[in-house]
Parts: sequence; structure tokens; C-alpha cells
Amino acid sequence: MALSIKEKVGYACGDVASNFYWRVFDVFLFIFYTDVFGLSAATVGTMMLVTRLIDAFSDPIMGAVADRTITKWGRFRPYLLWGIIPIVAAGILTFTVPDLDDSGKVIWAYATYIFMMLAYTFINVPYGALLGVVTHDTQQRTTLTSFRFIGAFSGGSLVAYLTPELVAWFGQGDEATGWQLTMMLYGCIAAALFIITFFSTKERISPPTNQQTPVLLDIRDLLSNKPWIVLFSLALIIMMTISLRGSTGTFYFKYYVNREDLIGSFSMAYMIALAIGAASTPLLTKLMDKRKLLMVLMSIVAALSAIFYVVPKDNIALMFVLQIAIGLALGPKSPLVFSMYADTADYSFWRTGRRATAMIFSAAAFAQKLGGALAGAMIGWLLSSMGYVANQAQSGASENGIVLLMTLIPAIFAALAVPLLALYPLSNQQLEHIQKDNIEGKYPNDV
Repeated sequence: MALSIKEKVGYACGDVASNFYWRVFDVFLFIFYTDVFGLSAATVGTMMLVTRLIDAFSDPIMGAVADRTITKWGRFRPYLLWGIIPIVAAGILTFTVPDLDDSGKVIWAYATYIFMMLAYTFINVPYGALLGVVTHDTQQRTTLTSFRFIGAFSGGSLVAYLTPELVAWFGQGDEATGWQLTMMLYGCIAAALFIITFFSTKERISPPTNQQTPVLLDIRDLLSNKPWIVLFSLALIIMMTISLRGSTGTFYFKYYVNREDLIGSFSMAYMIALAIGAASTPLLTKLMDKRKLLMVLMSIVAALSAIFYVVPKDNIALMFVLQIAIGLALGPKSPLVFSMYADTADYSFWRTGRRATAMIFSAAAFAQKLGGALAGAMIGWLLSSMGYVANQAQSGASENGIVLLMTLIPAIFAALAVPLLALYPLSNQQLEHIQKDNIEGKYPNDV
């Protein structure tokens, strides 16, 4: 069954909404905490690791809850409404600078960031799982994920470009006020977009009516699902690549290139390239198997990130060219991987006769958050060890640390993804067979 344009666009609105938060975290949160909130780089690095580890364990819990939710609107769609108030409130509080001493600020940062990530989990895990129950067709899923990430990267482009401008305009010299009011605006826009997604989508795939699956059995199924294990490890590694480059880019232009005014346009050019790459995914998957395509793309990302290391600080044009090229190569990654997660949910159902779609997607979110946590910790600890001091000219060692975090270190992680992908076992032919059996109710390895 072909999905309508209305449903594809409506589903994509959910990730536009999510990126009014995620893109802010990815690009601006670290430098907000060091340069506006007033925390040290090491403190921020440790906080990001601790809080995201705590939050990451909430993802499987949320997945288990969503899988067991039964309403007249479906299992996952209601959370798009229920989660609006928490995520709007959490976004504002996270970017509020309280009048507290240093210890009080650290406690506030931990508490509000944990709240923020839990609120994001509450709405985003069911949103991600919705992909797996809209349609059986794997090519339609790839197209739907392409729409999703075109929306995500388009929204991310606006966020990357407009955020510095909005902070300056709202703040009128007071960055703390500027950030708080900017997040109020983003929260209102995100709320409207989540409502659109709720009314535009439909859940068409349900677990068997008599399915009684203990949570521990869901987890056991996950741990015996080889394709999912490969994707989990892959998401962790790729997220390290993306988060390192995304968060370090603001430091790179502010302290190494000395062109803070270019942060917005540099980030926007990258996000537009990601959107174009995502839009090309359905065509690329017709030409090449998903696994092979990802191997080629991650090889390109590794090579271009390494080349970035030798770019002179005054060659702005080459920086933009390389960043756009990396964005084009990384753009199809998200549609491909999330489509593959939906495939692993079908594979699990084929093997066991049990469906736990949200658990599979929540565990995927776990991998992404863990990757982001490790990246944030690495940034904070490395910058601190090399003498980073906020809002001052950096030492040679600190500058070199920023450049490494932007170039060679993410290149290494991108390269590690290639041999890992070689272990992914599901081919297009196998998936066609699995889909056919699932539709016909054949579960050859039912346990």
C-alpha cells in the first residue's frame, strides 16, 4: 500500500518538531553551558555522560510502556499529545540561567537536563516506533524515513541558522534571556507540529491480539536479534562521529577560525546538505543494497573528515565545501538506519511470532544517546586537559584539541562503522521473504 503525501508530510512534521530540541542540543548546548551558563568544560563533559546514561536507560522502559499502551488512537500516537507540555517546559528550564552559586548551578543543570532528556524520550520513542506500524512495505518505509529526515534536516537547518540570531534579538545583549525566550518560541512551534503528526498518521500494524509478552522476554528477543545488535553498535559509533563534529563546530569557528559570525551559516549549509542527502535515499536504495550503500557513505565521511584536518584556518570556502560534502554523504544515513530498524522488528516478529516495535526503536535511541553522551564527555575532558578557557583566546594546545575533535577523531569513528556494517545479515531478498511470511502468518522459528 502506497502512503499518501499528506501522511508522509504529517509524519515528517514530528521530526521537524524534535529537531527544535535535538539540533539545539547537538550544536549549541555544550557551548551554552560553558560560555553562557558558566560551567567548566570538564564539568559539562561529565554531566553529559552521567545524565545521558541515566536517560538512555529510560528508553527501553519507555519502549516497553508504549508497546503495552492500548487506546482508540493506537499505541504510539497518543504520546505525541501527552508529551507536549513536558517537553516544552523542560526546554525552557534547561536554557534558563538561575541566580545561584556555582554548586547550585551544577545541580540545576543536572536536574533540568535530565528532565529535558526524559521528556524527549517520552515523546520521541513512540514517534520513532510509529514508523514500524504505519506500513509493512520496506520501500515505503525507506520513503517515509526519507520524508522524516528531510523534515528533520530542514528544521535543523532553520534552527542552526536562526538560533544565534534569535538569541541576540530576544536577548538584546543578555544572552541568558535570549536563550530562554528562544526556547519558548521553539516549544510553541514544536507543539503545533506534534499535533499535526498526531492527526495525519495512522497505525496499521498491531501485535497479535492474544500476545502476552513479558518485558524480560522482549529484552531476550533483542539480545538474540543479530541484525539489531549490529545496528545498535553502528548507531553508537555513527552518533560519536556526528556529535563530535556537530558540537565542536561552534568552538571551531569561534576560537580556531575566529569567525563566530559564520557558525549559523556553516551549520545551516551542513543541514541543507543532510536534507538533500536524505531526499536522495529512495533513489540510492534502488541502485544499491542498504548495507553496501552505508559502507560506501561512511567511507566517504571518514576520508573527508580526515582531509578537513589539513585545511588552513583562513580557507573558509574549502571548509564549507568539505562540510557540505560530508553532509551529503551523511544525509542518507538516518533514513537508511531507521528503515533498517523497522526491518529488524519484522525479522524479530518472523523469528518469534511476537512484536515489540517500540522496544526495538527505544533501544536504538539508547544507542544514539549513549553515543552522544560519550562524545560530549570526550569533548569536555579533552578540551579541559588542553587548557580550554571560555570566552578567551585559546592556547595552541586547546586550538589543536578543537581541530582534532572536528576532524581526525570523528574520521576514526566513521571508519570503524565500515567493517561493522559487513556483519549486518539482512539482504533485500531475505527481507522480501520475511515480509511475505509475516503477512501470511508464517513464523518458522516461533518460540
